[in-house]
Amino acid sequence: MQNPSEFYKTQLLAYQSKSKKLFKTLSLYSLLRLGIFVVTVTGIYFTFSQWQTALGIGVVGVALFLVLLSKYIDLKAERSQYKRLVKINEEELKIAFGDFYDRGDGSKYQNPKHFYSLDIDLFGIGSFFQFVNRTTIKEGTQKLVDNLLANDILGISERQNAIRELSEKPEWRQNYSAIAQGVEVEDTAVSIIKWLKDYKPFLSKTWFFVTVGFSFFSALILGLAITEIIPISYLGYWLLIGLALTASCLKGINNVAQHSSKAKETFRQYAQLLNAIENIEFSSKLLKTQQNRIQLDGKKASDIFSKFSKHIDALDNRNNLISAVLGNGYFLWDIRQTYYIEQWIQTYSNKVEDWFGVVTFFDAYNSFGNYAFNHQEFSYPKITEEKHTIFAQDLGHPLLNANKRVASDLKLQQEQFFIVTGANMAGKSTFLRTVALQIVMANVGLPVCAKESRYKPIKLITSMRTTDSLTDDSSYFFSELTRLKFIVDTIAEDNNYFIILDEILKGTNSTDKAIGSRKFVEKLVKLNATGIIATHDLSLTEIESELEPVKNYFFDAQIVNDELYFDYKLKQGVCQNMNASFLLKKMQIV
Repeated sequence: MQNPSEFYKTQLLAYQSKSKKLFKTLSLYSLLRLGIFVVTVTGIYFTFSQWQTALGIGVVGVALFLVLLSKYIDLKAERSQYKRLVKINEEELKIAFGDFYDRGDGSKYQNPKHFYSLDIDLFGIGSFFQFVNRTTIKEGTQKLVDNLLANDILGISERQNAIRELSEKPEWRQNYSAIAQGVEVEDTAVSIIKWLKDYKPFLSKTWFFVTVGFSFFSALILGLAITEIIPISYLGYWLLIGLALTASCLKGINNVAQHSSKAKETFRQYAQLLNAIENIEFSSKLLKTQQNRIQLDGKKASDIFSKFSKHIDALDNRNNLISAVLGNGYFLWDIRQTYYIEQWIQTYSNKVEDWFGVVTFFDAYNSFGNYAFNHQEFSYPKITEEKHTIFAQDLGHPLLNANKRVASDLKLQQEQFFIVTGANMAGKSTFLRTVALQIVMANVGLPVCAKESRYKPIKLITSMRTTDSLTDDSSYFFSELTRLKFIVDTIAEDNNYFIILDEILKGTNSTDKAIGSRKFVEKLVKLNATGIIATHDLSLTEIESELEPVKNYFFDAQIVNDELYFDYKLKQGVCQNMNASFLLKKMQIV
């Protein structure tokens, strides 16, 4: 087992060292470029009267300067990658110490109408999303969210194998993230896909032959003008003809240029990420399936993306006045590059969505792999068909500090319903969220915070944080009833849901609440439901003696030496010690 903290510290030192070495090399290349520039200018100055020698010095000097510049740019990009890797490892060490509240919390993904997203601290400050998210592209973040909200109980073993394999490739995952962070995109993948699918080409193949023929005649006219066979003015007339031809297609060219320019950086980013996916070997079925989606007749998707990006770069040269005038006047440059782009769109537009999908898949699953790597002491639930829906040893909440976390064993069979009682602050709500998060994590394919876990896949549905709605003009009580009806209707259609309820019917008086809660639990049991309800109402525990599927559990509180003591352990039975009056007195409220 590789220690995550030690790994991050080692990586951090290694990348810091590489970054420093490259900085020194870059400084040397800068000095060499300056030296070559000075030598070249000096050589040209002293040999100016011998133009052949001066020209030779100039050509050699420019060639050397461009070679050094190209190498400098490559090394600078490499150093930037190392600097991003430094930041990634610094961030991991920071999160390991519990400092992650400044990260994106995903609050916008909370949905009161979802099966569980609002209730279990999945999104928001201090949420599981905030803790686990390492996505680097917008679409990858959405893919991560979709997985957390999917409630998908099929293919769990395949997802476990994929996450386990990615967890064993921390360097590859970090490199993937660093590549993605190195490109700032202007347009989203969704809008690019829509543009590519909707685009209608306007240039026929005839236009391509026109550009080839026109370029040939441009070279011919230039040669004839230099040899003074024809007047030099013909070059000017030919230039005007070229510009006129380009102008006739300008509207369509501008449309392509506008959209492709926005997409350029996205394609450059995705090409690099696709290349990273192509150049690694996977063994798990799910990862190999994703990898196979980017194969096309022996061609690499990364090469195809890079080719498109180069065509866009070539068309972008129109923004340079000299290139725009001479390139279009003599070579119909914009028409030719637009034709290349249109041909690419016709050939590959139907595959782009798949390729983008693979990139976003790995971006999302890298977050899961990173989480699994960081929590190697957790266990992957063994998927079974046993009667036990959840059989977990030392189950705890994954976001609690490991040194303070108190775990409990949980054995809950299919179609059993637990009634959990307990004093205030004894741990009921935390326990409910622990179980709920365990189900979500298990369904995603993640290891759960337990020493050992066996799990019969089940979907999750909750009612824990009902709120009133001024927008919908609904009271708290009506909102809660609406939620409970949603649960009953869902279970009536499919009882393979794990129900988690926390103190239901809070919006009515205690007598009415007790009667209503009892009837609701009886209804769920009649529907063969599986789940847990937490309550302060001890009268609800009487159902255990009447209905076989119902079992009572509690969290205890004791007063020792005039101090309140919690052990936060789940025990079978009914809580006998409540603490509200003691706390009121202790805090000098009464």
